[in-house]
Amino acid sequence: MKLNQFFMRSCVAALLLAGTAQAVMADQLDDIKKAGKIRVAIAMGTPLFSYADANLQPAGSDVDTAALLAKDLGVKLELVQITNAARVPTLQAQRADLVIADLSITPERAQVVDFSIPYAIISIIVGAPKNIKITGYPDLAGKTIGLTRATVNDTITTQMAKGAQIQRYEDDATLITSMVTGQIDIFSSTPSNLSEMIKRAPGRNLELKFAQKDFDLGIAMNKDQPKLKEWVNNWVSTNQKNGNLNAIYKKYHGVDLPASVTKG
Repeated sequence: MKLNQFFMRSCVAALLLAGTAQAVMADQLDDIKKAGKIRVAIAMGTPLFSYADANLQPAGSDVDTAALLAKDLGVKLELVQITNAARVPTLQAQRADLVIADLSITPERAQVVDFSIPYAIISIIVGAPKNIKITGYPDLAGKTIGLTRATVNDTITTQMAKGAQIQRYEDDATLITSMVTGQIDIFSSTPSNLSEMIKRAPGRNLELKFAQKDFDLGIAMNKDQPKLKEWVNNWVSTNQKNGNLNAIYKKYHGVDLPASVTKG
């Protein structure tokens, strides 16, 4: 009897401890409000999404999205500028509360971080000079293709471009520079990065060769933050339905978000 009582008390204590731990983890939204600021990680050097403007100030659709989110939450925005490869590690190291950095929603990433419902999309393409014949992945065999490390570009190209030599860069800015200066001739990236390359090096005669895939973008946060996730999801849904997120995207990218995203 005494053994059963001890066992029951131990179980109750364990459940109470687990509940306390969960409550602590679920308080990040409250902590953000109390601190009066939210730390949002942004991958700088990504044309149209996040970059330095003529006054060397952060600009782009992700920057405006982060600013609107902070305003609606009623707190100050603190931008944490990172590289693409540091997006998930920055969250895991508790150096940011959210990541708004053209981060595609993938099953692999969803195992270690939580995502909001989609707030935007990103298109992945292969580009090269006009005189290089490329119509699909088989044409990349034996060729060097540049891309940004730890991106969906990296994942999909590594899987599909059999026999290609992959040249990985730490951020989009370095990839763009390598294409503009002729260090590489073929890249996997985004239409916005292709536009930037064409603007900076018109003589290279760069063009889109083929589209790889479109990915939904999500606002990332650490797992076990139900209150924060609920608030962010509600915020995204509201600003998809009222058109604010579409207006931000169209301002920089020149096109509307697809209906699959704007339905909120």
